[in-house]
Amino acid sequence: MTIRSFALSALVLALLSSAALGQDAPYSAPYLVKADHAVVLRAARLLDVAGGKIVSPGEILVQGDRIAQAGTSVQHPAGAEVIDLGNATLMPGLIDAHVHLFLHPGAEDMQTVEESVPQRVIYAQLAARDDLMAGFTAERDMGTEGAGSASTAVRDSINRGLIPGPRMRMSANAISILGGHEDANRFNPAAHVPGNADYANNTDELIEVMRQQHKEGADFFKIYETGTDSMQGSEFHSPYQYTESELKAAVDEAVRLGTNVGVHDQAEPGTLFAAEAGVASIDHAAQLSDKTMQLMKDKHIPAVPTFQVMEFFAGIAPTPQAAARERAMLDYKIREFKRQLAAGVPFAVGSDVGPFAHGTQGREFELMVKYGMTPVQVLEADYLNGAQILRWQGQIGELKPGYYADIVAVPGNPLDDITAVEHVSFVMKGGYVFKR
Repeated sequence: MTIRSFALSALVLALLSSAALGQDAPYSAPYLVKADHAVVLRAARLLDVAGGKIVSPGEILVQGDRIAQAGTSVQHPAGAEVIDLGNATLMPGLIDAHVHLFLHPGAEDMQTVEESVPQRVIYAQLAARDDLMAGFTAERDMGTEGAGSASTAVRDSINRGLIPGPRMRMSANAISILGGHEDANRFNPAAHVPGNADYANNTDELIEVMRQQHKEGADFFKIYETGTDSMQGSEFHSPYQYTESELKAAVDEAVRLGTNVGVHDQAEPGTLFAAEAGVASIDHAAQLSDKTMQLMKDKHIPAVPTFQVMEFFAGIAPTPQAAARERAMLDYKIREFKRQLAAGVPFAVGSDVGPFAHGTQGREFELMVKYGMTPVQVLEADYLNGAQILRWQGQIGELKPGYYADIVAVPGNPLDDITAVEHVSFVMKGGYVFKR
């Protein structure tokens, strides 16, 4: 087992810890709103998430970083700033339950080798900004792909108002088995090329890695449960990496630490093992048996399809043979998604952005509608199940008093045309206006 640490992230975490202990912060926080600042947002429409409907007109009273009132009309306190957004729809900030801030377009496996962790931290900050400006006010980062716990410094800087970015739940590296998914398997072993994960080969090692990541500031844990993917004839295959008992031990440890586990998990029996263990989400979820789907319904474990990244890889495949392979896997996934939808499997929205450009992942909503969901189903999946996965239930995902003032505006009516979410014209997070 190897647990890599990085001097930069350790230094930043130490500085942040010192600030938390009461020392003066070295920089001002330009992206935090004052508690007494009142704003009234007004638009032609407002999305009622729980009701699955549009109300008209829409108004929201924001006090500090929270929503005070929302509906067709609200109080207008003396001195409140009024922002009239015209013919737009007010919505909660979008949630992306599967992102990689530390990845960007290009050779994914070479970024770890060629780019230093400090360089990747800078890229991650820019990615966070781009995602926020596209309307994503809350995200779950599913692994730094070799940058360890450096993601926690990005999260903490966002939380302190030092840089713009979404509300983040961060893992460190994903956890995998030696020689498994995201290990440096195709390189010369004598070169000692680092893999993109932390490695654990049994239950004891899983727990040790998780405790180390928790110590370094991880919000939750990502585990690679399957890989590598292949099509064998018309059937999809992806071998499992951890047994059900190993995954259950990881879930129990996460619960002890007050958090959860998300899994990269494409196929049976790995998907069944994850559902039996009680993970927070099954990401990618290309293949689910009837038993697995029933368990996911019973335990309300959302699947996170990540269509956009599969579409992207099919579009950039280097050879016709590779393109055919990627397209066959995507076609299989689309068929299975329709089957899962008919079976009542819960879903959340996650794009796997990073391999393709940050800030463009609104297309994931469009693809989920294209392949069978209605716009209201996709939005409810994003807001309600996304908030559940990120452990911010009752704080994000709806326009209700007491919730964070994470609010976006889009042109037109997203229940009529879901592509409206790809054209966000206004972004507020925590009461601070980032885009208007």
